[in-house]
Amino acid sequence: MKWLALALPLLLAGCNQNQESGEPVSTVDLEHFRDGTEAPEPAPEPSEAVASACADETFEGVGFTHCVARPGAQSIGMALLGDGGAPYRSFAAYRAAHPDEQVAFAMNGGMFDDTGNPIGYYVENGDRRTTLNRNDGTGNFHLKPNGVFYGSGNSWHVMDSESFYNTVSDRPRFGTQSGPMLVIDGQIHPEITENGPSRYIRNAVGVDAAGNAHFVISDADVSFGVMARYFRDQLHTPNALYLDGVVSSLWDPATGRMDVRAPLGPLIVVTNAAP
Repeated sequence: MKWLALALPLLLAGCNQNQESGEPVSTVDLEHFRDGTEAPEPAPEPSEAVASACADETFEGVGFTHCVARPGAQSIGMALLGDGGAPYRSFAAYRAAHPDEQVAFAMNGGMFDDTGNPIGYYVENGDRRTTLNRNDGTGNFHLKPNGVFYGSGNSWHVMDSESFYNTVSDRPRFGTQSGPMLVIDGQIHPEITENGPSRYIRNAVGVDAAGNAHFVISDADVSFGVMARYFRDQLHTPNALYLDGVVSSLWDPATGRMDVRAPLGPLIVVTNAAP
């Protein structure tokens, strides 16, 4: 199946491509990922215990997988380090460490360096491990404004980083910084063109007016412009944040989907609430 295939090129692939040039901020070593120490486990069998929170949709001729987390029905958290203190780097490693957790779905979430550690704001279980990154630079992360996906309990938000810095004083239960913002207060990011030449498999998150968190991954290469309009015009999220490209991956236990494209960094894990 298409989502189980490994990426073919044995080369350094950026976890973060510049919109026009494809210049990476950081890299992941796909060759090393294929050695014996990091070989991924086989994908799990589909689970019949719960219905999938994800569905296939099409927008402007592009296929997307759209997963929804609903307050009260699901909980959201971040995951980075395993018991040994090293990043998980894959959904399979996380699953092995949490075999009984009722995962609804999970996605990679936030830019990271070649060790798998976040390069921006990161909070897991109320523990801030990385501070907000307001530096200038190249690549998608620094295509400002970038933003933060964060929340506590059943309250989840996407906010541009400067607004977050100026208005959020209480530490959230979870948080991850990425960039660029796709939609800001109902407007598409001013640096995103209508349908630019940079095309990759990409994933992003937005929160609608009812508080539902919408996680999206494209089924094929897509421009920033198409993805931004999808969030604004079809999902109606006033703010949406790009999570990553090239390495973008989804784990949906209900369907048996577990993408394996490259080593991952921070994971956004959505769990089903206890019945």
